[in-house]
Amino acid sequence: MCPAFLASARSLVLVTADTMETARARIRLFERSGPSVAWQPIGRAEPAVVGENGLAWGDTFRGMAKAGEAVKTEGDRRTPAGIYRIGRSFGAAPSARPGHLVLRPGRSICVDDPASPAYNTILSPAPGATLRGEDMGAERLYRRGLVIDYPSDAGRRAGSCIFLHVWRGPANGTAGCVALPEPRVAALQELSGRGAVIAILPKRALDRFEGCLPDGIR
Repeated sequence: MCPAFLASARSLVLVTADTMETARARIRLFERSGPSVAWQPIGRAEPAVVGENGLAWGDTFRGMAKAGEAVKTEGDRRTPAGIYRIGRSFGAAPSARPGHLVLRPGRSICVDDPASPAYNTILSPAPGATLRGEDMGAERLYRRGLVIDYPSDAGRRAGSCIFLHVWRGPANGTAGCVALPEPRVAALQELSGRGAVIAILPKRALDRFEGCLPDGIR
């Protein structure tokens, strides 16, 4: 279950939770100079949080779920477990990073309506139009962040609008995103546009991805 895009990745953000039911997690950055080179840890592991109800297997990883393990659905307030590309950066302030999205209240809506053809995308509504979704520009936690390129499925209501963003604190889970202290988010934003990936996994599932992830992690 190693995604093909992982082979060319040079940066990996690893998020691990002790179980699929906890919001508390740890995050660590790994880098390598080429696909045949071993991953090297950068810095130390630091605290993070995931969904307030824990993790659930993302749509493209539903085959990894064992008995009793949840699969991601819209509104479950769980973060999708799996391995995904890191997408564009976003925030309240402009940036020179390519593709950076400046959020504006009422103009940056992440559509969470599975009936919409724009499900799981960020749009600016046309004049007079309304979109059902999250007004990202009005949310202070999105003052800095990164899009997690989560490939959802509207027919299965498989979840939407998954980001890495600023946290409320180490005891406060999210609606389904990964959240960190603001300085850490700011540092990780530099991975935008560099083909970086993020792995979000419960510790008990790390051995299911043997050969995909850095050796010796637990």
